[in-house]
Amino acid sequence: MARPDKAAAVAELTDLFRASNAVVLTEYRGLSVKQLKTLRTALRGNATYAVVKNTLSTIAAREAGVEGLDENLAGPSALAFVTGDPVAVAKGLRDFAKANPQLVVKGGVLDGRLLSAADVTKLADLESREVLLAKAAGAFKAKLYQAAYLFTAPTAQAVRTIDALRDKQASQEQAA
Repeated sequence: MARPDKAAAVAELTDLFRASNAVVLTEYRGLSVKQLKTLRTALRGNATYAVVKNTLSTIAAREAGVEGLDENLAGPSALAFVTGDPVAVAKGLRDFAKANPQLVVKGGVLDGRLLSAADVTKLADLESREVLLAKAAGAFKAKLYQAAYLFTAPTAQAVRTIDALRDKQASQEQAA
């Protein structure tokens, strides 16, 4: 590859690093082209999965301000540039790796923080964004219901006491 081609590849990778909110580094040794296509399809919408040259990736990461990936860039490497939900991408990679053990997650970067392979696994174990939002909404609703009950309880108790007094007075008047 000529120098202008390498410079263009570095520029493209640098743009991908800058546009991504997370990057997951994998080793794809032993995967067929068909399996890689299946993986790309599974990640579509949340990430771009690209087979990369290690040297060019190291240069692009440095230019984009991403530190720490170069130590894991050895052997056949591919990067998942996450532009959507990082949890969904981590789950997609985990599920694909279960079916295809040749895919090895090496680590990654999330919002400038270096992730190990174990961190990516923990990220995959999180519930989806929608489920977490639904749980938070349920918790807020429960607290609001408790607060509303707390504020209406004295009024309801007063009404029940007044009704009991009326009933007692009515029964005393009927007895008399």
